[in-house]
Amino acid sequence: MSDGEVRYVRDGKVVTVIFDRPAARNAMTWQMYEQLAQACARMQGEDELRVAVFRGAGGKAFIAGTDIAQFKSFRSAEDGLAYERKMETYLTAIEALPVPTLAVIEGFAIGGGLAIASACDLRIATPSSQFGVPIARTLGNCLSMQNYARLVAALGASRAKRMLLLAENLSAGDALAAGFLTEIVEAPDIERRVDELTARLSQHAPITMRVSKEAIRRLIHAGLPEGEDLERACYASKDFRIGMQAFIEKRAPQWTGT
Repeated sequence: MSDGEVRYVRDGKVVTVIFDRPAARNAMTWQMYEQLAQACARMQGEDELRVAVFRGAGGKAFIAGTDIAQFKSFRSAEDGLAYERKMETYLTAIEALPVPTLAVIEGFAIGGGLAIASACDLRIATPSSQFGVPIARTLGNCLSMQNYARLVAALGASRAKRMLLLAENLSAGDALAAGFLTEIVEAPDIERRVDELTARLSQHAPITMRVSKEAIRRLIHAGLPEGEDLERACYASKDFRIGMQAFIEKRAPQWTGT
């Protein structure tokens, strides 16, 4: 299967970043993550840019997580810690963009896809979209402290626990009720609504928007406690190796708690 690509399209004052690997529901590979970082760096240097849109190709998924093949080389907790640090550089690059960011979600926003959507400022989704981090029943790994903070800020502590502990996906309606989504848009109307929102954002004061979103970013991440001990506990566990192998073999893992 293709490693996919992240495409960069500029139209006037709007850049659209497209996660293009529809055969795998746009699951992210290292190549795609690096291209995402390059796209964010490129936007930092763009003149007269006003809005950045992030969306998946194919209409079936935003991003269905990180491709599990990316974890096969992990041998120790340090590999997991390095992965989480690297992920944080990608997500911070989105949060640090000086223009409003809009995630357009059609279908699944799971795992790393939910994290990328959470790093955006505004999110719209089609009614059939689903949101989740099912790691408690799949891989047996965990999130970084920064990603836990993003989820709690976006969903509230109770819904974040429901999503993580029950390993269940939230519907678009649940995500809207939690405040995670800006609005739900019927699939035939999605392009029109994207155009309306980007046009509206393009007319607003750029510095005010940049300062406002940066202020909120600082508040969300201010004073976060150290979390590497928690990440190490998961990535060094026997259960993580069991979960990864079971996922690859498409069978239910038998957790040991060790």
